[in-house]
Amino acid sequence: MTQGELAVELPPRLFAATPSRLDSWLDCPRRYRFSYVDRPMPPKGPRWAHNTVGAAVHAALHSWWLLPLADRTVAAARRLVHGKWAPIGFRDDQQADDWRERAADMVARYVETLDPTDEPLGVERTVAMKTARLALSGRIDRLDRRGEELVVVDYKTGRHLLSTDDARGSMALAVYAAASAQMFRMPCVKVELHHLPSGDVVEWEYTEESLARQLRRIESIGVEAADTHTTLAAAADRTEALESLFPPRTGPHCGWCDFRDHCDSGKQAAPQRKTSWAGLAADISSTVDDVVE
Repeated sequence: MTQGELAVELPPRLFAATPSRLDSWLDCPRRYRFSYVDRPMPPKGPRWAHNTVGAAVHAALHSWWLLPLADRTVAAARRLVHGKWAPIGFRDDQQADDWRERAADMVARYVETLDPTDEPLGVERTVAMKTARLALSGRIDRLDRRGEELVVVDYKTGRHLLSTDDARGSMALAVYAAASAQMFRMPCVKVELHHLPSGDVVEWEYTEESLARQLRRIESIGVEAADTHTTLAAAADRTEALESLFPPRTGPHCGWCDFRDHCDSGKQAAPQRKTSWAGLAADISSTVDDVVE
């Protein structure tokens, strides 16, 4: 350092995270490792049929709002499901065709409840915000402007009925609300889960305190993950560190894990789902498991 120069301490690099990444860390550090640390990523298992259904529903609703106003019809929604459909993970062509029609019915019933002139502020909109340690981002299914406030809308295609606890405890919804408020400089305290199979809408409205509390929880989880990456980078023996820093967190969910073939603990914890269509519901009123963000 030459005379007159001052030492400048750079701020710590922010840890980039999405709600799905933090959920993965919270659920199982080993699955997190396979998804975000190991390169190349270990091969995943077969693709699930219930994810196919959910992906088609989300893609169709996204595209429906992008249509010219005059074209936002129920018939158009059905066509979009057909156009977005990929018969992956099903038992056979007949099962795939049946679920394509179920998905089209689901979207059509939902679109009938919408006002096509009520233009959203964004669909599949990416929002972002920073905390002291994290650079958070996520993609909102739909962001509405209702009067002088923003409302986050998240589509759900799960077979399980939702409750207020699902909205209140969601890390994703908290990030979406806080980031939307910062980006658009408008209040955003209300979030909604739209459960397409049942037609239910589950609402939650944050207070300033409850949203701050949830964000503190999110930052705590993110910092824990970030510090683990730092420890791994400094480890003398990376192989040993990977095993100790990213332990499995086992349970019934191991039967659904995409990386089950690479985890002996997961194999012992739960039997593998025998078919890639195991997550499909038996009837149209009880549809599919949630899609990953």
